[in-house]
Amino acid sequence: MTTDDATRSLLDRFIGDVRSVLPLVALWAHGSLALGDYQPGRSDLDLVALTGAQVTGPQRQDLQRMHELLHSEVPLAGHLHCSYVVSGELGDAGQDHLTWAHGELFERPVSPVSRRELSAGGVSLFGVAPAAVVPAVTDHDLQDYIRGDLRDFWYPHTARADLWLQDIWVDLGMLTFARATVTLRAGRLITKREALEVLATLDAPADVLRDIYQRRYGPAEAQPVSEDWLARRGQLTRTYLADSIRDALALAGEPAPPSHHH
Repeated sequence: MTTDDATRSLLDRFIGDVRSVLPLVALWAHGSLALGDYQPGRSDLDLVALTGAQVTGPQRQDLQRMHELLHSEVPLAGHLHCSYVVSGELGDAGQDHLTWAHGELFERPVSPVSRRELSAGGVSLFGVAPAAVVPAVTDHDLQDYIRGDLRDFWYPHTARADLWLQDIWVDLGMLTFARATVTLRAGRLITKREALEVLATLDAPADVLRDIYQRRYGPAEAQPVSEDWLARRGQLTRTYLADSIRDALALAGEPAPPSHHH
């Protein structure tokens, strides 16, 4: 795994910070950092901390303060997401775990996609390697989760025009759909960069793909964006995704979700 100095420095500090609060057994990276598609300052840092015991109430407060301080002192830390998993609870894929993401602590499972990334290509930043202890995710469970995510989360949200004015919804929606398509068809996980190439073969709107590429891989200086373009981009994206998700689910033998007007 190659990272820039600022990211390496953040990760080194984070390991020390977590160890001062919790009995840290291991810290793992998955997502773009492990898959070789990490873009400093643009990509999320997707981490899982394996702990030796349940997090107590006081430790949870210390963890909250630790993350908030890191967030305020290190700009890159805004991209850092970490789930805290107790060693004995790795086997239950439905179990909720304490997670820091988007500036807050909450509970959520480590998804089958994240688990597959960890067991197949996760990187150990501290302690034992994930492949040695994370139970393998079966192709059936992975595909079942992905179909459910498209059907129950992404498809209903294509009805919400307001969401698709935001960069994060456009980027994540389009890239998640492409990655889901490849996993459902071929059983493998791909990077976000590969997902952009796949979208070009799936008749995705070229203007939207250019927009995502520029923000993810283009020059750092942001181009001015008009309200008209944001509205058009949102309409193009959610129309494309609604139709494509319905088609993908039909191909996978799922009953079509109820159609909604774009």
